[in-house]
Amino acid sequence: MTTMRASDSGFQAPGGVGSGLKTTSAEVRSQQAGAVDRVFAVRSGLSMRDAARIALTGIVFAFVLSLALTPRADAQQMRYMTGQNVVPVYEGWERNADGSFTMVFGYMNRNYEEEVDVPVGPDNRFEPLEADQGQPAHFYPRRQQFMFRVRVPKDWGQKDLVWTLTSHGKTEKAFGTLTPFWEIDSSVYQQNRGGPGDLKEPDAAPSISLVGPAQRSVKVGEPMMLEATVSDDGLPTFKPSRSGSGSIASASAQSNSVIPSRQNPLTQAVVRLDRNVRLGVTWVVHRRSVPADVTLSPMHVAVGEGGKASTTVTFTAPGTYTLRGYADDGILLGSTDVTFTVR
Repeated sequence: MTTMRASDSGFQAPGGVGSGLKTTSAEVRSQQAGAVDRVFAVRSGLSMRDAARIALTGIVFAFVLSLALTPRADAQQMRYMTGQNVVPVYEGWERNADGSFTMVFGYMNRNYEEEVDVPVGPDNRFEPLEADQGQPAHFYPRRQQFMFRVRVPKDWGQKDLVWTLTSHGKTEKAFGTLTPFWEIDSSVYQQNRGGPGDLKEPDAAPSISLVGPAQRSVKVGEPMMLEATVSDDGLPTFKPSRSGSGSIASASAQSNSVIPSRQNPLTQAVVRLDRNVRLGVTWVVHRRSVPADVTLSPMHVAVGEGGKASTTVTFTAPGTYTLRGYADDGILLGSTDVTFTVR
């Protein structure tokens, strides 16, 4: 499953596991230093005051040396802004009414800023099915969950569906399997995406259809409207206090606090709802033939009257671009694609 749990980085106090007390590494060092002072004084015959001075000098020297040898936090972070690879992720599988199965995939781009492109082919392929299974070739930073789905027949059996990605010189694989442990339902989506409603509440994925042709041509710099129609079952139950998958990310973005927010799949998600939106559409760059900027204004659109959701797209360089629109009810997703030839 993809539910993530933060680890406890504090040190346990000497009071024991059940004490509920924690101490920082500095406090641990201080407690240990006190014990060293007493032992050193007894063994050397010095007074406690002299022994303490000598021990303190050693501790200060060790602390200064550790500061000199420890890389700065921002330097450590800079190493991950660019230059890292993308890891494919198998999220789980779903049952279909006709007896077939759907395997769901996402990815982890280890960079915090770089958007990586890996064209479908030897470096971005599926097997044993056809290499192209609708997977992205453009990868946004960090963890992106439930990004695409691959249907396999009901007689698939125990075979693995393998997604291979090679980027920045590293090859990673995700293995899709129908092992019972990996079966997912709406509650798994809800727990991972932070959606509204109650666990096990019935929900069907929204459907989305493109208004106009799926193949289009446009000039560089010429804005073009994208419009889609979305239908939904009205579930999950909307709760403004938990405004869908984007509530955490949106609240963080609107905050004036100088304290940086904790990074997690919710805050990193590109596909999400804006705060207090129950049903929306997110447009993303799914594939592109050139590493050029694409402006989506806006990227996240609330569905309005008649199920309509529209945005404007502008391209900065000639090439072929596939955009994917995700209809999102806060838990489940539907998608549609449109391809542009930009001249």
